[in-house]
Amino acid sequence: MVSREQKRAAVLHEKLQLLRSITKSHAISESSIILDASKYIQELKHKVERLNQDITTTTSQSNSNNKTSSPQIEVETLEKGFLVNVYSERSCPGLLVAILEVIEDLGLNVLEARVSCTDTFRLQAFGGENEEAIINAQVVTQAVFEAIKIWSESNEQG
Repeated sequence: MVSREQKRAAVLHEKLQLLRSITKSHAISESSIILDASKYIQELKHKVERLNQDITTTTSQSNSNNKTSSPQIEVETLEKGFLVNVYSERSCPGLLVAILEVIEDLGLNVLEARVSCTDTFRLQAFGGENEEAIINAQVVTQAVFEAIKIWSESNEQG
């Protein structure tokens, strides 16, 4: 019979051999295998840091290249109103006011809105129709698009 000690030693040896193969170590002693594994982990950490830096650089470059990209607009017709979604990959100071004004000009009431303007711009607004206003989703989409266009032109000049 094999004792518990021998089983533990066999499992430990097996795990060290697995660690040795994963880290591509040529060491033979346990302490050398562990030392090689530690160095391997440090190399991986440096690779992750470099990749994160590359991602940050690429993201900031693509954001600066996308200054002219338009926000995405999606309007959904609901039973008694509209759900308006606007998203941009960059912050858009003043855009919220422009969109809310155009929604009001259409005779819609904003009943609920969620807005984020930190690094990106995201607006999700639920608008209800007034009694006199009968408007379809295409009209709302076109009006929001025009508001964004006017806002964009005024920001390019200013």
